Amino acid sequence: MKKIINTVMLILPCFYLYSQDVAQWRGPDRNGIYVEKGLLRKWPEKGPNLIWHYDGLGEGHTSAAVTTEGVFTTGMTDGKGFVFAFNHLGKLLWRSGYGPEWDLNYEGTRSTPHVVGNRLYLMSGQGKLICMDCSDGKIIWSVDLVREYGARNLSYGMTENLLSDGNILYCTPGGTDAGIIALDRNTGKLVWKCRINGEKSAYCSPIMVRLRDKKIIITIMEKSICAVDASTGSLLWTHKYENTYSVHPNIPIYNDGMLFCTAELGVGSIMLKISDDGSSAKEVWTSRMLDPVCGGAVAFSGRIYGTGYSDYKLTCLDWNGGKELYSIRTLAPGSIIANDGLLYVYSEKGRIGLVEPGASGFNIISTFNVPMGSGPHWAHLVIHNKRLYVRHNNALMVYDLAMNR
Repeated sequence: MKKIINTVMLILPCFYLYSQDVAQWRGPDRNGIYVEKGLLRKWPEKGPNLIWHYDGLGEGHTSAAVTTEGVFTTGMTDGKGFVFAFNHLGKLLWRSGYGPEWDLNYEGTRSTPHVVGNRLYLMSGQGKLICMDCSDGKIIWSVDLVREYGARNLSYGMTENLLSDGNILYCTPGGTDAGIIALDRNTGKLVWKCRINGEKSAYCSPIMVRLRDKKIIITIMEKSICAVDASTGSLLWTHKYENTYSVHPNIPIYNDGMLFCTAELGVGSIMLKISDDGSSAKEVWTSRMLDPVCGGAVAFSGRIYGTGYSDYKLTCLDWNGGKELYSIRTLAPGSIIANDGLLYVYSEKGRIGLVEPGASGFNIISTFNVPMGSGPHWAHLVIHNKRLYVRHNNALMVYDLAMNR
């Protein structure tokens, strides 16, 4: 009996670690803001120290999903998608295939793995939803969203960075009667589905908003911003939001009752006020001054920061009114994250900048050029345990950001 108890005690800490360890796109709150301390506030001239790199990922634009256990990302070779798992020393632990990937235009993997404990979840560009074991890459379950939920593939491949809450996994097939679905993440079985007026998916990744007495899922479909009750799948509201090609890859940002969304192709940004019970939303302001393609934005201290595609500017907007406070023609277009009040901007031309947003302007503190990889620089940066993870197509680079190491 004592031996059994000791064995259980050895297992429990590992189970507890896995149950708490979540890695998802754009940081712990999906808003691009990381919360680490002790990072360099100025980089060496050639950039932070490169700890390790891997150059054989194949084609892909996904970020790294980093946990205490390892580093996970994806790539495509000869039209097939693979998940790669590394330890924190850069050793490849396993490489596991999951089927055909998107190779028709802007080739490569699109969606960053979503890791919860010892399970990894991924949506392929061809609409296959998979659950893998993080320890060896074996597929636990899979769902063909096209066949089972009528998902309609998109001009640039299905793209979504998945969202989970407890034992529920949310995704957006964009089927005529299954716009958004909730699945049991342990089995892949359907919990509910919501039609969303029959709209297609639009490359957007959903967020969960926690209100006083409910949770709601918010995403952007091809023609509208929409909100769904996370428990029941009931459609709460939609708000018209269209652009030329139904391209909405920038994840919404929520803060204190306000919802910010942004898109390129002549649309720009919009701010909505969500009612206290989540049942409705109304427009507060719109602006054409910030229109990233897929680089997202970050918001803190009453301001919004992002890069514009139409004007190639790094821009600061006022959260409350949408007014452009200042801008600079550098590092744009590109993706953006933040940590401890500083911006980390990854331009599509392959330059990474550490930027301080001031009261009336940007201070470009440090920059360096990404030395490896090929093709477009579309992956978003990741910060984890004082390291910066940079993806450039076939290459993954890991840099040391620690102030004292």
